[in-house]
Amino acid sequence: MASTLAARKISANIDMCEGPLFKKIVLFAVPLFLTSILNLLFNAADLIVVGRFGSSVSVAAVGATTSLIHLIVNLFMGVSSGVGVTVATEIGAQNNLSVKRTVHTAIPLSVVFGGIINVVMFLFAEPLLLLMDTPDDVIGLSTVYLKIYSCGMVPTMVYNFAAAILRAEGDTAKPLMFLSLSGVINVILNVIFVVAFNMDVAGVALATALSQTVSAVLVIIELMRRKDCCRLRLRRMRFHHGQLGKVLAVGIPAGIQSITFSLSNVIIQSSINSFGSIAMAGSAAAASIGSFVFVGCDTFQQTAMNFAGQNYGAGKIDRVRRTLALCLISVTVTELVLGLASVLFATPLHALYITDSDLAIEYGIRRTVFVCVPYFIAGIMNVFSGTIRALGHSVSPMAISIFSNCVFRVFWIFTVFAGFRSSDFAWEILFSSYPISWTLAVIVQIAVYTNIIRKVKN
Repeated sequence: MASTLAARKISANIDMCEGPLFKKIVLFAVPLFLTSILNLLFNAADLIVVGRFGSSVSVAAVGATTSLIHLIVNLFMGVSSGVGVTVATEIGAQNNLSVKRTVHTAIPLSVVFGGIINVVMFLFAEPLLLLMDTPDDVIGLSTVYLKIYSCGMVPTMVYNFAAAILRAEGDTAKPLMFLSLSGVINVILNVIFVVAFNMDVAGVALATALSQTVSAVLVIIELMRRKDCCRLRLRRMRFHHGQLGKVLAVGIPAGIQSITFSLSNVIIQSSINSFGSIAMAGSAAAASIGSFVFVGCDTFQQTAMNFAGQNYGAGKIDRVRRTLALCLISVTVTELVLGLASVLFATPLHALYITDSDLAIEYGIRRTVFVCVPYFIAGIMNVFSGTIRALGHSVSPMAISIFSNCVFRVFWIFTVFAGFRSSDFAWEILFSSYPISWTLAVIVQIAVYTNIIRKVKN
């Protein structure tokens, strides 16, 4: 009883260690789902505004940077999951001192990581885009977008690390509120910069950077105002080596796992670029639509990781297993509904992004069919990955991801896709690598999770 009361004091919003799981999973997941949707609206607003008031080349220019941004950012963003797992586990174990030290280590770490990304993206924007075989009619605009976008990397890292702390504590509502406000600001600034000042891709990049700064400031103020062990005091920020080690032990493998996924996307983007700017525009629109479908995958991965982390810290292994089962069911249903909807409404959705090329829309729809419908497999993969990581095994998901999302896809591109490159269905062959790689990952993850949970129970 004492441990239950303590857990409720620590996690003022959702007590993950007691009570009915499904209801609390839904209460946790819905704000997180909406937060991810709003976060995606940053990029979607960029594409829609330049598509409506610019050209398909502008859409292609913004889309050409997406996989590169993810590749650079995701290594450091993965460390935020290390922050979340560490905080959640220590909350479950009622180790308040460790929670405080993790909070005061995480924020300065996010600033350092954001600064590194800013410098790399700004200085090497054009060389990196050239490595991806970005076409001549696109690379100039893409370089401008990437350099300006990089200026928002410090606030982006700060927001994500701070939001990970709040979610580990059971608070998914505050990050939603902050991102809602910054999302509205982003859309308004997009219209002002592009329509009123005719800034094209530079305008949407600047709008994104400014709006991300707003969300970062708000989430830091929230941490400073809290009365529990997650309260942030700016003067106490420093690197606590014990907590830094725990965060990096989970976060670095998670980051490597993320960049292997992004690296394969960069290689695939290079293959997409070989089809020309029209196909690039269609793919960029489809990727943006697909990212909205993918929200369910990330939502239930985060949910499983936080619930499993707290219950693992509290020694409640049966609740860890029930959390996994409920999240697997939830992500499968969610992704099937979203995936089928993206195909059913594919034409009007792509028309939001592209107004001057029916061929580009056709390319986008063909990608949507092969990627979005089987996204439920990726959801299952992500839930297993988050749960395994919460159990203290971050290297296994990383290794599985390297094989399935990177090694296999590279092999696919240079063998199967290369063999059908001149065929009429080369586009479909390229994107079929996604569901096949997800399926391979799930098969291995089931075996790994079964082995880990058996050892934990023993």
